Amino acid sequence: MANAIRFYETGGPEVLKWETVEVGDPGVGEVRVRHEAVGLNFADTYYRTGYYPVPLPNGMGVEAAGVIEAVGPGVEGFAEGDRVTYTGSPLGAYSTERVMPVDSLIHLPDAIPFETAAAMTMRGLTTSYLLRRIAPGLKSGDTVLLHAAAGGVGLLFCQWAKELGITVIGTTSTAEKAEVAKAHGATHMINYREEDLVARVRELTDGKGVPVVFDSIGAATVEKSLDCLSRRGLLVAFGTASGPIPPINAFELAVKGSLYVTRPALADYIADPAERAELAGELFDHVANGRIKVEINQHYALEEAQQAHKDLETGASVGSSVFTF
Repeated sequence: MANAIRFYETGGPEVLKWETVEVGDPGVGEVRVRHEAVGLNFADTYYRTGYYPVPLPNGMGVEAAGVIEAVGPGVEGFAEGDRVTYTGSPLGAYSTERVMPVDSLIHLPDAIPFETAAAMTMRGLTTSYLLRRIAPGLKSGDTVLLHAAAGGVGLLFCQWAKELGITVIGTTSTAEKAEVAKAHGATHMINYREEDLVARVRELTDGKGVPVVFDSIGAATVEKSLDCLSRRGLLVAFGTASGPIPPINAFELAVKGSLYVTRPALADYIADPAERAELAGELFDHVANGRIKVEINQHYALEEAQQAHKDLETGASVGSSVFTF
């Protein structure tokens, strides 16, 4: 028997239940994975609250790393004993073991520990597509604005951007978090509680604004993000931590400088196995060779999922968090 976190209704962290479950054998195109570490992501709260609707009851979590214990019929490219990681559907990563479709798995190099993989697969692949696919025209010497620079994606993004020669103006809520982001490669930090974000960005860019804003906050920041863009700039609204993005008036985009807006989802950038392998390969190479460091600042037992979600939603966590066994 295995253990898992499940939820039967949407709501606050209290709806998460620690249960004993029966896993069973893998079917056609499936494998059974024994988890060594499970990732905690802000997107998990979207499923719990119903912002991302799913059938109930259901499991929780979309990211984990572990070892294949059994292989079902028709599986190619993976074998019992392989180290793997994954991010994406179906829900159920908050578990000690589970049956997974093999198409969701990524081979994990020996050089990367399970905890590191669980902390970075979603965030790392997100960073990878943000920097390598969304705005491929970004080049060394360019400056971008990144909200939540001390978050899990933020710290990876700052390091990778520095490797590419891109200057990051980051935002955060405290001086302590600002120092963490700077230590990971951010050049400038803005405390949005104490400073005028738009005025400071304009000051740092000689009045021009930035060509790209990467915004994972959503409702609370979208208007200011648009005002920080240079002419024909791009707002990449890849998260909604503060709530859904309100409707955007298309005419206002013209008035503010012929701006562009995209609301991307990781799933559309890793759906193709070849592209997923390419993005993961570049990420793993950076991490394995020490160019990007993944710092796990919070560890929880899986049965502490309620507390982990509370910490995530109140901003008490910094960088990456994982569940370990």
